[in-house]
Amino acid sequence: MSRRVNIADVAREAGVSSQTVSRALNNKSEISAETRVRVLAVVERLGFRPSTLARGLVTQKTATLGLVVPDIANPFFSEIARGAEDAAHEAGYSLLLCNTVEDPSREIEVLHTLEAQRVDGIILCSSRLAEEDLSAMMAKLPTVILVNRVLSGDDLRSVCIDDEAGARCAAQHLLDSGHRAIAFLAGPPASYSGLNRARGYQRALSEAGIPADPDLSLACDPHLEGGYNAARQLLSHRPDTDAFLCYNDLVAVGALQACAAAGRRVPEDVAVVGFDDIRLAGLVTPPLTTLRSDKRTLGAEAVRLLLRVMAGCPASCESIVLQPELIVRASAPARTAVEKPVTAE
Repeated sequence: MSRRVNIADVAREAGVSSQTVSRALNNKSEISAETRVRVLAVVERLGFRPSTLARGLVTQKTATLGLVVPDIANPFFSEIARGAEDAAHEAGYSLLLCNTVEDPSREIEVLHTLEAQRVDGIILCSSRLAEEDLSAMMAKLPTVILVNRVLSGDDLRSVCIDDEAGARCAAQHLLDSGHRAIAFLAGPPASYSGLNRARGYQRALSEAGIPADPDLSLACDPHLEGGYNAARQLLSHRPDTDAFLCYNDLVAVGALQACAAAGRRVPEDVAVVGFDDIRLAGLVTPPLTTLRSDKRTLGAEAVRLLLRVMAGCPASCESIVLQPELIVRASAPARTAVEKPVTAE
């Protein structure tokens, strides 16, 4: 096995000291242009790649960022990761992706690992930690940008979707379409987004003069099986349910499957609305009405905000709120599309 080329090899080949090689690599002014050209030519010929770890010990920077997501299998988070990686690469940073599988204890382990890796900053996406645990972690970590989570503190910045406004818009669409027994499949109890979406749902009902019915709200795992099980339970215990507003599109697809299993037609008997507009939303039958959010923009903006804060601009680095857009498809069409034709007696 060939040995990895090190800085001493370059120095010996170029006839200079290791310190001179370091100066050439870092474009320092202490050496002549002729020496720099000679050293860099040897670097190229030998295929030398400076150690990021060694350079980090000198500069106290690793040019590495951490991205923590609760479930990389969820297309919502994989799209965020793609946007974040693109923005990091453009800025000359590498991105370490960490998956916590919806487990708060694993989230803490991951954050400790990123701290030990000396990453320059962290993007923490949809944290499942309790408020006090998250606050305690923030005090130990380098610069952190929260995605779809807000934590009090003057020096904490976030990039979020306006979940409350989106859910209110979706619930209002269902109300305008004539639905009244609207169930809310709320997602994980610890989800910050889920809590805000619940507020939007409840606000729309309140504004319509419809009392909140706790029996029509049910927490669920944020995937197909979670949506299926929760929707089947509600359809069994509350057969009057005529619409589902779902935590995300995966839960909504599970609700579609539950309606089919229960012999309930969508949208004629039950309307279904998701959240996020992942690619699957437009491919299922019937296609999902949902709230569209630009996931790649969410990830990219989080990286850009993180880099601005790391550069020391607290006064000009404002948190970012992105507005979702209601996309109406066949699972919950506008009222005129679901009204049954009136036949003469």
